[in-house]
Amino acid sequence: MNSMKIWVLTALMAVPAVFAPAVSAAEYDLFAQAPWSVSYEIGFYNFEGDEEVEDAFFHALRLGYDFNPRWTFELDFNLLPKLEPTDFQDPRRSDIDDDTWAIRLGLDVLFHLRNIENLRWDPYLSLGAGWFHYGTSDAQEQDEPIIIGGLGMFYHFNDEWAVRMDVRPVVQGTDTEGNILFSAGVNWRWGAHVPRVYELEGTDIDSDNDGLLDPREAEIGTDPYNPDTDGDGLTDGQEVLSYSTDPLNPDSDWDGLKDGAEVLTYRTDPNDRDTDNGGVADGHEVIEDHTNPLDPADDLQLFTLNIEFDYNKADVRPQYFEQLDVVAKVLQRDPGATAKVEGHADKRPTSKRDYNIRLSERRAKAVMGYLISAGGIEPSRLSSKGFGFDVPVAPNDTEENMQKNRRTEIYIRPSKSAETGGDMDMSQPQEMPEEMPVK
Repeated sequence: MNSMKIWVLTALMAVPAVFAPAVSAAEYDLFAQAPWSVSYEIGFYNFEGDEEVEDAFFHALRLGYDFNPRWTFELDFNLLPKLEPTDFQDPRRSDIDDDTWAIRLGLDVLFHLRNIENLRWDPYLSLGAGWFHYGTSDAQEQDEPIIIGGLGMFYHFNDEWAVRMDVRPVVQGTDTEGNILFSAGVNWRWGAHVPRVYELEGTDIDSDNDGLLDPREAEIGTDPYNPDTDGDGLTDGQEVLSYSTDPLNPDSDWDGLKDGAEVLTYRTDPNDRDTDNGGVADGHEVIEDHTNPLDPADDLQLFTLNIEFDYNKADVRPQYFEQLDVVAKVLQRDPGATAKVEGHADKRPTSKRDYNIRLSERRAKAVMGYLISAGGIEPSRLSSKGFGFDVPVAPNDTEENMQKNRRTEIYIRPSKSAETGGDMDMSQPQEMPEEMPVK
């Protein structure tokens, strides 16, 4: 064994452990809960020089068990996948004719010198014994006992992951050859999970995970603990950031379809009552007419009349006869066409739903009655329905908007012959002579 290696081995074994400060009892929790660890290292095996093989790289796999913060036992497996024969001539040894391989098994004891002020840096001393096996029978001693010691260092990123480096002199074989191992790699302790870090910056959090921070929701009036405040099928964040719809109104364009249904199901524009610009609102096409809200060609012909009735009555005043006569003429010119009369009302604080539905139904029937009696339209071609205040076209927040909601709508479905020919464009709304406010 050369003098340099003897000096290194002596120096390593002489490091006094008494300089290592005591470890606090609080550290024992980690080692009690997660004592097992595994290391993988790549290293270099430096042989003394009078052996049958040249220096070589090796792989090391170590399984460790921590009894406490001071003491660790490691089961060590090394693989030297390629060992080239050396030119060294020794009459006491048999030459190896070709490349070979070797493995080393060992059991090591680690004594940690870590202190309690900086647990990331973890120096240690090691001492162990093992067995070295050459993969060729040409070697004089195919199996050799070894004694190995040295020192190393862990650097712990956290309780789970670390990197390590080892320098270990080896006394090998009956001739006490002096070799040195250098290795470095990673260490993983299973069962020691790194806790998540949660950071709060004032109140700038998104409690309902809808894409809007709580302060922003407070500004626009949405519920920061409900991702879909208006219950329309779109999150508040989607409405504000993606579609520019009203997160406080489930039907932003007042067409009868919720914003979520328009975006996710029908692919219509939640901000446009009549996406296909065919004359009929998307909701009416889907719910009442069963037509395609993306195809203007199949829209019915719509007349919207602002007919004013006497309070609590359903009699059509003579001043509206001219407007209804226009509708009657359209129906007369297409004998196969049918029409539906719909009555609507506004909503006030004292409005009752059932009463308004009945009243709007009576008023729709009054309009239908005029078309039958004065317009000569067959009753079988007509139908009526009252919606009360259930289908507004504007919020009931001003007199102007409530006037828009007090309306009568007539939807004409042309006959097949009118759809394929004729001299009237039945797909577009017809202009009325004048419009008057409604009660």
